[in-house]
Amino acid sequence: MTISVTDLIIPEAVFAEVEVDALVVELSDGRSIRAPLTWYPRLLHASDAERRHFRLIGRGRGIHWPDIEEDISVESIVLGKPSMESASSLKKWLESRGIDT
Repeated sequence: MTISVTDLIIPEAVFAEVEVDALVVELSDGRSIRAPLTWYPRLLHASDAERRHFRLIGRGRGIHWPDIEEDISVESIVLGKPSMESASSLKKWLESRGIDT
């Protein structure tokens, strides 16, 4: 049996928005993709102002939120990979913001 290999081409982000329950990213190939905020705890716990303060980085290969020290790659969103932040790192970050864990 022969298996064909397909090269996966990840499009770039052209726009992003954080909604009440999801991160929505518009891609350069015309698609929009949604990921639940529960995948990104820092975004989940961020204020509306912090969520709106972001920039596309790496020519649209990632998104950076400086106020919450969060970077999310478009590849991870497209592939359905949630945040890989450790529980101890997240706990420390939440405590630094005065959020009980």
